[in-house]
Amino acid sequence: MTAGTDEKPYHVNLPWVEKYRPQTLDELISHDEIISTIKTFINVGKLPHLLFYGPPGTGKTSTILACAKQLYSPKEFSSMVLELNASDDRGIGIVRGQILNFASTRTIFKSKFKLIILDEADAMTGDAQNALRRVIEKYTENVRFCIICNYLGKIIPALQSRCTRFRFGPLKTKQILPRLDYVIEQENLIVNDEGKQALIRLGEGDMRKVLNILQSTALAYTISVDPTTTDGNDSTVLTPEHFYLCTGAPLPADIESVAKWMLTLDITSAFNRIYQLKTSKGIALADILTEVHKYLERIDFPPTVRIHLLREFAEIEYRLAIGTSEKLQLASLVSVFYTARNLVKDNMDE
Repeated sequence: MTAGTDEKPYHVNLPWVEKYRPQTLDELISHDEIISTIKTFINVGKLPHLLFYGPPGTGKTSTILACAKQLYSPKEFSSMVLELNASDDRGIGIVRGQILNFASTRTIFKSKFKLIILDEADAMTGDAQNALRRVIEKYTENVRFCIICNYLGKIIPALQSRCTRFRFGPLKTKQILPRLDYVIEQENLIVNDEGKQALIRLGEGDMRKVLNILQSTALAYTISVDPTTTDGNDSTVLTPEHFYLCTGAPLPADIESVAKWMLTLDITSAFNRIYQLKTSKGIALADILTEVHKYLERIDFPPTVRIHLLREFAEIEYRLAIGTSEKLQLASLVSVFYTARNLVKDNMDE
């Protein structure tokens, strides 16, 4: 970039999940016990092979990259760290070739070991994982492995036993909120408290998802506010409706209406109203099913009724997944609630 131009720095155009990725262990927002344990490993110079597992967006990759940046200087980083992710071929050929060559090569920094990061390792083939066992054992003096996955069951037991395992659970609201406030402040956005809660609810404990939704919504509604001005108006405030409309998720008020219609109206009226709402707002039945299920958790049904609803919900979801008519399955959903209402009456009569 030449001097005197009005071009913005490159980092301004980065996705926010990369722009605001924590660079040090102290910047990480959650899993304090895991972070303190890893800090101790690093401070005493006895880092074991690591296995991080848990849902997406919970800080697994950010944690090991922050560790690597603490272990190595910027000059050392490229020669000491090998990172392979889902975009790379990780069959047995990669294990015998690239990984083996990197692990077997001695480092010029005698007191330091290399680090191999295998991101989304649950996509590795069984043969590749079996080949990796021997590499881990043979070159422990020279290299440490960090295996990252979403599903622990897809990693063979032999690899699990060679690593220290850490589970990264979904992030809680109190962990997400400070970082979310920081990003909102840095991007000069205005988000009301209800909007923040809606964003966290839509993120479902996934920080990456929260930031992606925030960025998409800000771009869609051009809500960026100039911090040098103070004449903001209501049109500059991000509300829950903005986030729900941007993601295509049904509004809580709509879900509440759907549930009440199915619990109080006759079958024909309930079907017609829900179908009209679904068509006018472009809501998928699968999303309605998911959100109604969450809504019903707050209602105190008798056990037999709750079992009936859950069983039928599962059956409808399965039928939707294999491609049956949404209109037909909507009728099925309404009938499930009509049956549930009769079951409630029977329980009350008893």
